[in-house]
Amino acid sequence: MKLNLSAHLPEHTTYCYTGGRRPEKDRPTAIFIHGAGHDHSVWILQTRYLATHGWNVVVPDLPGHGQSDGPVLDSIEALADWILALVATLGTSKVALVGHSMGSLIALQAAASAPDVVSHLVLIGSVAPMPVAAPLLDATLSNRDKAHAMINQWSYAPRTQLGASSIPGLNLTALNERLMQRQAAGVLHRDMSACNAYTGGFDAAAQVRCPTLLLSSALDRMTPPKAIAPLAAAFTGSATVTKHVLPGAGHAMMSEAPGAVLDAIWNFLKSSPTHGQAPR
Repeated sequence: MKLNLSAHLPEHTTYCYTGGRRPEKDRPTAIFIHGAGHDHSVWILQTRYLATHGWNVVVPDLPGHGQSDGPVLDSIEALADWILALVATLGTSKVALVGHSMGSLIALQAAASAPDVVSHLVLIGSVAPMPVAAPLLDATLSNRDKAHAMINQWSYAPRTQLGASSIPGLNLTALNERLMQRQAAGVLHRDMSACNAYTGGFDAAAQVRCPTLLLSSALDRMTPPKAIAPLAAAFTGSATVTKHVLPGAGHAMMSEAPGAVLDAIWNFLKSSPTHGQAPR
């Protein structure tokens, strides 16, 4: 599905994956937001299931990423406004927002900016603030191959680094490297810079009203579970917060533990008044 978000990026087209199904008016809708240097494909294994079990799923390539036109937006706040423009374009009154890493900050800011629009919030691999180590930030600008290698080293559990895979025959680190290579020059640097500069996480959390899931992985070295506590404590409004830690996976948990991530999202979304069938 391709959309023209003229309210925010005139004359630019956005690519959205929908799990192979056209959105239907009588189904709940979930928007999945990818992280830095990625695109919609990181969500395929989770969203394809939801799309065939009672949900509309809309998985955009953020501006300048994947198959979406640019320009790349420079701040989490601008990206959150863009997500809300997407919601308006879809014409749905309520959405669940699911975001990973940078995408989690975008989802958080969007839920704070438009609390009446967001029914559920799922923050995966999320901390606030989300500083980026100076060597990595520098490498995203001066040496992309080095930056990709550093991200792979920090994003995957040791067994994955040695070739283990949730999908037999698939090299997860090589797949992630190729995904990052496909993005245009400068995209990863601007994404990482946006994460590094974002300071509004705690204020945003205090404005969230919907049920919120903080999903992390035990072996995540980018956003370790112990670092989640300050963000979890910042939800001082009416939001109810659930924390869940997956064993054995790292920051790239959607590919390292796709079934466990799906189960966590699905079980959380079942608290919505309308939901699909239980996973088999």
